Amino acid sequence: MSGPAFSDVLAAAARIAPHVHHTPVVRSHLLDEWAGAAMHLKTENLQRVGAFKMRGATNAVLQLSDEVAARGVAAHSSGNHAQALALAARVRGIPAHIVMPRDAPAVKKAAVAGYGARIIECEPTQAAREAAVADVIAETGAVEIHPYDNDHIIAGAGTAALELMREVTDLDAVVAPVGGGGLLSGTSLAVHGIDPAVRVIGAEPLAADDAARSLAAGHPLPQPSPTTIADGLRTGLSERTFAIISAHAEQIVTVTEDQIVEAMRMVWTRAKLIIEPSAAVAVAAVRSLDLRGARTGVILSGGNVDLDALPW
Repeated sequence: MSGPAFSDVLAAAARIAPHVHHTPVVRSHLLDEWAGAAMHLKTENLQRVGAFKMRGATNAVLQLSDEVAARGVAAHSSGNHAQALALAARVRGIPAHIVMPRDAPAVKKAAVAGYGARIIECEPTQAAREAAVADVIAETGAVEIHPYDNDHIIAGAGTAALELMREVTDLDAVVAPVGGGGLLSGTSLAVHGIDPAVRVIGAEPLAADDAARSLAAGHPLPQPSPTTIADGLRTGLSERTFAIISAHAEQIVTVTEDQIVEAMRMVWTRAKLIIEPSAAVAVAAVRSLDLRGARTGVILSGGNVDLDALPW
């Protein structure tokens, strides 16, 4: 499996530029003091659909042939990829069929429906997700756009870090959350495509730590039934994302649920940025590391929060 390359990230950036936001990089001295690092926050919570996922979904949908696109697209997602694919499909004028776990946040289900996609609910397990998508594809003939095990998705996801690296040219490290690994894979390609000396660090909930365990084992390990509040990080790595991450990421840092909540609250109150728990995982990881004095890029992956179920 060859996988995507830095050139694919560059091509994706040019392809999706008319359809996505170039999100700002934000600083907060109060957050820096709390985290013990000079953080440069890449605010993908301000991206279209409220998450970095719009980048990969747009890149993938734009590369479908007219014949394939007409059959529609399908995917399983806990929320952000679902919204992104639904909007990317609507922009192109094609159907979208989205499989979502029944416990996905209501705000994300509402957004997916608002973009005109058909929602199919399933049990909150990887096996149930995959089985439901297979049924949808058999029924409709739609093409699957996997939320992370897809070269176009990974390349598109990497464009956030590409923008960050171009804007802040002297970073020492870049930290991104990891669930299925699409964002961390794309981030790795973008960062090391520009400067191989910059440290790439993944951030993961301790309650869903398959990436950390997989890197330690030297091969992908399954993700059991995770219970983390970081709902966007409950999926497991694929062979594709594991290969990229193991080649580029220096380490995967795990953080507790309490650390995630604390980081989320600090970003809300200090930086005045509404981020979701999955994004807070990366911020929590920075604080748990010894990065004092290091100029650290942090990918705030999304900001789609269920306001009726806040963790405080």
